[in-house]
Amino acid sequence: MTWQMYEIDKTAHDLVLAFRDRDVLGESHKMRATTAYGLERFWGEHLRLTQRENDKDKADFWKATWDELCKMMKQAGVKIPNEKVNLNDTSSIKAMSEKLWAFDVEQRKVALAILIELCDSLVWWTQRYKKPKNGGKS
Repeated sequence: MTWQMYEIDKTAHDLVLAFRDRDVLGESHKMRATTAYGLERFWGEHLRLTQRENDKDKADFWKATWDELCKMMKQAGVKIPNEKVNLNDTSSIKAMSEKLWAFDVEQRKVALAILIELCDSLVWWTQRYKKPKNGGKS
């Protein structure tokens, strides 16, 4: 298989615009920082935001970013586990997390590199498109 352009920057651009009016773009910086802890923790963050923080908009931004990563990797022939989970069903969360922990090490490295690039692009577009606070200039 040969490497193709997967439009990482365009995907980030589109995500930022899709979530711009939901006041969650500051999460892009947290996403980038979280990549240092691996795929499992990045994936799990949408669960924490939904359940503990009760912040659906932020959770949706994280999950949409994860879903886009999975789509890009699928184009490259790498299938990242991305099963739906029920927040009230510990066994479904456990099953998904076990799939992530068992994910092939070499494919994990590639996926993480793409996730880092995606998050770097999210931060860049966030800095351009984030709405100013209190109607002032940014």
